[in-house]
Amino acid sequence: MNEASTFFIIAGESSGDRLGAALMQGLKSEHGGAINFVGVGGPLMIDQGLDSIFAMDELSVMGIAEVLPKMRQLLRRIKETANSIESINPTALITIDSPDFCFRVAKRAKTRLPTLRVIHYVAPSVWAWRPKRAAKMARFVNHVLTLLPFEPPYMEAEGMSCDFVGHPITTEKQATDAQAIEFRVEMGMASDAQLLTLLPGSRASEVTRLGPVFREVVERLRCDYPDLKVIIPSVASRVDLIKKIFADVDVTILDPTSLPSKDSEDRKRACYKTSDVALAASGTVSLELAAAETPMVIAYDMHWFTAFIKRRMVRVSTATLVNLLTDTNVVPEFLLEECTAENIYHSVKNLLESAEARDAQLAVSAKAMEALGKGGDTSGNRAAKSVLKFLNNN
Repeated sequence: MNEASTFFIIAGESSGDRLGAALMQGLKSEHGGAINFVGVGGPLMIDQGLDSIFAMDELSVMGIAEVLPKMRQLLRRIKETANSIESINPTALITIDSPDFCFRVAKRAKTRLPTLRVIHYVAPSVWAWRPKRAAKMARFVNHVLTLLPFEPPYMEAEGMSCDFVGHPITTEKQATDAQAIEFRVEMGMASDAQLLTLLPGSRASEVTRLGPVFREVVERLRCDYPDLKVIIPSVASRVDLIKKIFADVDVTILDPTSLPSKDSEDRKRACYKTSDVALAASGTVSLELAAAETPMVIAYDMHWFTAFIKRRMVRVSTATLVNLLTDTNVVPEFLLEECTAENIYHSVKNLLESAEARDAQLAVSAKAMEALGKGGDTSGNRAAKSVLKFLNNN
């Protein structure tokens, strides 16, 4: 594909921004001609040359009850984005995760531009809940890129072409032992001091719900481990909220705006590498922790109405990707009504004290990374090759 191409790419949250940036880098490497990127994305995609028509952070909401107050604004952005796609008529529309927004945009765009080729990156979890979504998305999506190896058959059964392209976490640079030691020095920590990392999510709704629970866990743990160091790596847009929730609690908040983006990512990975345990919101971060060989406890809560609906649709026994990929329940998870400080406290304490429990997690983490494609080409390049192959054949 040597002619000039314009890709309209949409990502709605930080994990999608990372995927989009890696894909863009891969496309620039594999394309062989002039290439332009327009759409919606975060700082990583903008660094790769994306002209973002509005701030990605506006889309970082999740859950029925959480979305409703912002529905008018989201509908306006859906219309604005679809209008932009129609005016540009890009080589392809690539939507990344965030199906509630992306699929509405894609459906509108496809109606106006019937020959538009639509590619969706990150298959919706039809194997977990709402299986009919695959058939619905097939009406306006032509090609799918999946992160999980068992997903292509679900997409192909509905008539879409689909490739498993692996997960970018498998080839992302991890912190070295030297960087981990340097991080402890920077934080004023002794080499044998115990470190708990808190990751209450990137969405405001997640931090608001999980933050107070995580705070109570810290307060309980401090009764047993008065010298326990607690660090919270935060996305820039949530620093103030985290400071408010953890006011008067001895925690260190890593503000990414205090360092260049690359150095901030390195510091975050060094934090993972040297942590004894991480307590994290359910999501992609569990794979980041697995790649860093960090034992973890996973938690999640949401508005009662959203939980009520989802509880009746879920078809799997675990929401943690490390568990799903290895067909185990080794990583403790506490979801919805089980997401209490009491439950979480005991699991975190067990990991702080039990080498056997930590070793069991390291073993399943290694298996999860292998299942996601560790050892091969970068997922960004694999995704780019899949996109270009699809476009050349269609």
